[in-house]
Amino acid sequence: MLPTPAALLLDFGGVIVESRKSEDPYDRLVPRVRQLVAGALTEAEIRASLEHADAERDRLREETENCLELSHEHLWGELVAAQWPAVARATVLVHASDLTRTWALRPSWNLRKGIADLLDFTVGRGMPVAVVSNTRSGQAHRDVLDELGVTGALATQIYSDELGVYKPHPSMIWAATRELGVEPAACWFVGDQPDRDIACARRAGTGAAILMPHGEARESEHTPDVVVVDGHELLTLLRQAL
Repeated sequence: MLPTPAALLLDFGGVIVESRKSEDPYDRLVPRVRQLVAGALTEAEIRASLEHADAERDRLREETENCLELSHEHLWGELVAAQWPAVARATVLVHASDLTRTWALRPSWNLRKGIADLLDFTVGRGMPVAVVSNTRSGQAHRDVLDELGVTGALATQIYSDELGVYKPHPSMIWAATRELGVEPAACWFVGDQPDRDIACARRAGTGAAILMPHGEARESEHTPDVVVVDGHELLTLLRQAL
């Protein structure tokens, strides 16, 4: 039996929202960058630079253990535009945060099944809920949660680009619990990736580490306490614990 939680900590992508896997992450970004650099690079060159930056960001995450999140300026200045003409590089640096928001945003984001009911329940019980998410742009996530009408059900939102570290660094969870005024051991953490989310929950000392996989979860040494398929199952679990 899981401990009775005083608060819920939820990942964003894969837990609160889901998007179409076929969605092109560069579809809206490439024309925007092309416009900003006034044709200094072709759309094909811009797309190639973005793909390279994505691969390099993934490589850095695999090869380093300090979990330091890249700033928007570092992402654009050092990974995307390092080899671009000076004026083009300077231009995207000025717009780095806005461009990163566009990069992170997925127009198809929608609430996962049962999440609306879960948040209605937590609001009714006075149970605080925090978002704890790795992302290039927390602002993109904040904007979508506003559009989906659930911001009022959330006590706080913690994002890696704003905090400067990413999960599995336990500071992601500790920042949320400080904001909520509760101990990590009094919280359930729900994520969709064992190596990021379940590992983070264990390092931070949460009362429960719950996996809500979105698609096939990679095999991992980090084992959750419980696996749920959607927000409906999580709500059932929560009702049983209270």
